[in-house]
Amino acid sequence: MSIHLTRRTLLRGGLGVAATGLVLPATAQGAQAAPAPVATDAEIYGAPTTNPLVWQRADPFVTPRTDGLYYFTASVPEYDRLIVRAAPTIEGLGGAAEAVVWRRPASGRMGGHIWAPELHRIDGRWYIYFAAGDSDNVFRIRMYVMESVAADPREESGWSAPRQIVTPWDSFALDSTTFAHDGQRYLVWAQSEPEISTNSNLYIARMTSPFAIAGNPARIATPTRSWEVQGFRVNEGPAVIKRNGRIFMTFSASATDARYCMGLLTADARADLLDPATWSKSPDPVFTTNEQTRQYGPGHNSFTVAEDGETDVMIYHARDYRDIVGDPLYDPNRHARAQRLYWHEDGTPLFGVPVGKGGPILRLSPADAPSTFVRHYAYLLRVDSKVRELADSQFRFVPGLAGDGTVSIQSVNFPDRFWRLDGTTIRIDPVQDGGGYAAQASFRRLPGLANSNGVSLELAGRPGLYVCHDRGTLTVGRRSGSRSTFWLS
Repeated sequence: MSIHLTRRTLLRGGLGVAATGLVLPATAQGAQAAPAPVATDAEIYGAPTTNPLVWQRADPFVTPRTDGLYYFTASVPEYDRLIVRAAPTIEGLGGAAEAVVWRRPASGRMGGHIWAPELHRIDGRWYIYFAAGDSDNVFRIRMYVMESVAADPREESGWSAPRQIVTPWDSFALDSTTFAHDGQRYLVWAQSEPEISTNSNLYIARMTSPFAIAGNPARIATPTRSWEVQGFRVNEGPAVIKRNGRIFMTFSASATDARYCMGLLTADARADLLDPATWSKSPDPVFTTNEQTRQYGPGHNSFTVAEDGETDVMIYHARDYRDIVGDPLYDPNRHARAQRLYWHEDGTPLFGVPVGKGGPILRLSPADAPSTFVRHYAYLLRVDSKVRELADSQFRFVPGLAGDGTVSIQSVNFPDRFWRLDGTTIRIDPVQDGGGYAAQASFRRLPGLANSNGVSLELAGRPGLYVCHDRGTLTVGRRSGSRSTFWLS
């Protein structure tokens, strides 16, 4: 989403010292000091800042980095083929060449819709799990898997013929994913179980091989809550991430328009994963349409880890508009997107909102209270600990409205609002015409007064005054070391 400002059009947020307006000190002799190696905003954010990451690719899946490369696959709008991309960075997947590794046959079995591929590396071989309909009934969807002995999954010649994954019911089945835990491999998928009045539920089963399940599957989620039954009664698109002694499983719910959203299942990593009682469902969706950022119908995600080997990144799709002409399933503009997944101190994931276009997204913590975060509440800025409303504490540095090397600080979940000094109070306010607003909403970003790895923010219109933390509030004052230094996280 781009935001048109009456005074100027804001460019993307900075990707380093120059772009963010960071002013470096001079030496005592007046010569410019060599800057210390400080991480750029993009490196701190740890996730791609290009949005969308890949155009017109739904149900996106990105592997962990394998032998120096990330691999990407997804549904294409034509629903007729399986594709794979590769790049050394997640960001690079957007411009990477796309290899077609399999096309549906012209008729018969698997000649219908081809949906939601996932690419997994298991015991040194590649596997693509996907769903396919038949040519005479494109919605007779069943689950299939292909194996490749090639080192590079983009090599079409390495792939074997698809094999169906058989479940106890010969019914609508899709969105299979697999993960290993405590030496056992599991399959999770969505299926329409006979005699249950839903479109699809979620199931889990042990696997005897990458091609087959063992025993009776356990039904672990059924769409019953109001946000799961909008348009269709759907639980689908499971994705697993293991952290902090728990197994978290996101899933998608409702119709594939703006009502599409994500829920969360949680299990203790020590529990029996085949016991439905092990899994608890979030009472509310964890990731939904956001009118302010103009992102609609986010869902069907996967997880990967950024190039630093630590930062969790969520890959998902969403549209840039709400209104769709015709069947949403055939609207091509579900684009693949990526953003950082944060974690609360209690070990649970923080998803925030689907973010709009722009540069790196950062959280600021006062140097004198590093376990807290700057956040907005009722459009006022304050400092809180244990912030669960992640998006209220996320901001972007963008070129300043006042120009001349300044920065302005944009709210992520209210991108038409910027930090602005109102008397001695700092708020997030919409852009207004005139130089007065520009001066009040612009800052000089400096190396931290208490530590050069942090940042300090001097008011552009009032030199010598800085943004300061004062017992849970943000105000302005003279330079004051740790009170006017903020860590970026």
